[in-house]
Amino acid sequence: MMIKFLKIILGTGFAFIFILVTIASIRTLSLDVNAGLQLARWETVSNISFDIDHRKREELLTRFKEAIRIPTVSFSPTESNTTALLDFNSFLRRAFPTIFSSSLVQHELVANYSHLFWIPGSNSDLLPYLLLAHIDVVPATESDGWVAPPFSAQEIEGFIYGRGTIDDKGSLMGILQALEYLLIKGYAPRRGFYIGLGHDEEVSGYQGAVNIARLLKQRNTRLAFVLDEGLAVLDGVISGLDGPAALIGVSEKGSATVKLSVSMLPGHSSMPSRESCIGILAAAVKKLEDNPMPMLFGYGPERETFEHLAHKFGVPMKFILSNLWLFSPLVGRFLQQKPDSNAFVRTTTAVTMFNAGVKTNVIPSFAEAYVNLRIHSAQSLQEVLDLIQLTLGDHRVKIELIEGFDPLPVSSSNEKSFGFQIIKKTLLDMFPTVAVAPGICVGNTDSRHFKDLTNDIYRFAPLWFKPGDAKRFHGINERISKKNYEELVLFYFRLIQNGDIGKLPEPHTFVHEL
Repeated sequence: MMIKFLKIILGTGFAFIFILVTIASIRTLSLDVNAGLQLARWETVSNISFDIDHRKREELLTRFKEAIRIPTVSFSPTESNTTALLDFNSFLRRAFPTIFSSSLVQHELVANYSHLFWIPGSNSDLLPYLLLAHIDVVPATESDGWVAPPFSAQEIEGFIYGRGTIDDKGSLMGILQALEYLLIKGYAPRRGFYIGLGHDEEVSGYQGAVNIARLLKQRNTRLAFVLDEGLAVLDGVISGLDGPAALIGVSEKGSATVKLSVSMLPGHSSMPSRESCIGILAAAVKKLEDNPMPMLFGYGPERETFEHLAHKFGVPMKFILSNLWLFSPLVGRFLQQKPDSNAFVRTTTAVTMFNAGVKTNVIPSFAEAYVNLRIHSAQSLQEVLDLIQLTLGDHRVKIELIEGFDPLPVSSSNEKSFGFQIIKKTLLDMFPTVAVAPGICVGNTDSRHFKDLTNDIYRFAPLWFKPGDAKRFHGINERISKKNYEELVLFYFRLIQNGDIGKLPEPHTFVHEL
């Protein structure tokens, strides 16, 4: 009887495994999500060619270098280089005379240093879109180890070095240079669009972007989509991927800064108590580091990233990534091994400041630590705060939220998503072999201030990142190649024209074999 029972169990188990493998194999052979609209018949729009000779190429590089040399640094929410911001304002007017003189372009200064441009379209039935970039940069000094002064825009082996080349004057100058060229060639859009340039993005954008968004709200503006900085083209960065991948950010992680503090009676170091406020707080910090937030791979946009890229991997990774319904825990455990990929699978916890003590022989009465958390799309700010409380479990440690916000809504990225597909088409027109996928921004951008004006916010610029380049972002030796800057200009030049498409075509299907 027992032998018969075991045979039934084993038979059922093998059947179950066979069914799982069959389903997984079918999914692996299913549609390539990157091929659909690439093969479709697109509506014809203006086709102004991007033809620049050697002289014009040198002129656009000269203008870009001049932008980098203006040190538009934001030091804090209350301190920025306002002289440089005023200089940058004057520079823009010199660099792009057609934009500022065109009767087609409406321009206004916002909060003294930010800019809003409106280029109305001939068809008012088409919802406008917004291109965002920011003027300010983070601080940098030559003593940090730069190979060239950070505001010199020095050219070395085909690269322009300087703070802002990546973040974010490349995009800013690329957008304006593209519009300047289009206007010179007589372009007039069918679909209207805005250009917003904030001046304090590096310190949260509460003056620039917030006031630009407020103006648009007051005018009852509704946007088809917003495109800001964010993710990039990764070349050789994702292990095992066949070729480069362009990740378009469809959301941002939330953020929280939490203060932990402990108060006790002070005393003399010659008669210490068993525990000090420093020791109690240090133990609390250690608890947070030893007990990270739960692994949530598969519950946010990061799942779509790998599903879109699955066909670009070899076996067995293609099989695994095509079947995340089955293998998500396995992939998540793999990704959490490294800090850069761990950021995609959970809310990250970083202790960034620890303050205590006034004298070497005095037991302090107070100790405090600051913790910065970047919140995964599947969690809320309140859930994270509750988990911190539960993890610490010590009433002596006061937990105080300094500032924070929930993760941003996830924008659409399917075949009917106008903004995503226009960005994708523009990319594939330029780089046909690049795989395109939605992604998640682990940092934050000005675009979050516009979430009430649109359902779709995307974060991307066609900056090419090779292994190690991401460290240049807010780091030392920030740089962009001359070729890549020209590609930025071309990208926006084509994107603006592609934006005139009234509606998306019906996608074609395309099947990849295992």
